Amino acid sequence: MPKSHMSRPNQNQLYNMSQNSSNPVAGLHKSKMYSLILAGLALVSLLLPWITVSARGFGVGYSHNGFGGWGYLALLGVAAAIASCFMGDKSKAYDDLSKKVALGGFGAIAGGAAIYLIRIISVGGAYGIKPSPGFGLFIGLAAGAIGLLLLLGIIKPPKSIDEKVDKLS
Repeated sequence: MPKSHMSRPNQNQLYNMSQNSSNPVAGLHKSKMYSLILAGLALVSLLLPWITVSARGFGVGYSHNGFGGWGYLALLGVAAAIASCFMGDKSKAYDDLSKKVALGGFGAIAGGAAIYLIRIISVGGAYGIKPSPGFGLFIGLAAGAIGLLLLLGIIKPPKSIDEKVDKLS
């Protein structure tokens, strides 16, 4: 076989290389996979209603998603949590710096949602108009809190979920 053919990868090698590089979460460590899933959940929660306002007697309602006010803090937290998953060697557990970035990200998600919730609760209704927190706000708050608790080692995922995450990575 000529030397030029020996240096080129064959079709099977090219196919395997393209399969491995097409999935960015392949080989991701379990703790990083959990963080990525929770950050994705927090991102979806930003699209859902964070505040609903209803005017009693008029049948009029209004809702607004998390892209506003303190929801931007949660959005920055989502970006930090996702970025921390791809820092360093993704097949190993978090190193010191990336764990701090992930903790800061989940803290920002939980903090932004908590401040948003406090601001909604502290506003009183007038003239039959009453603001109330939307379900997206609670999902974002839960995602941030669960992310913090998982990374700090306070809670452990159930075995059934742990086995499913093993199959993903």
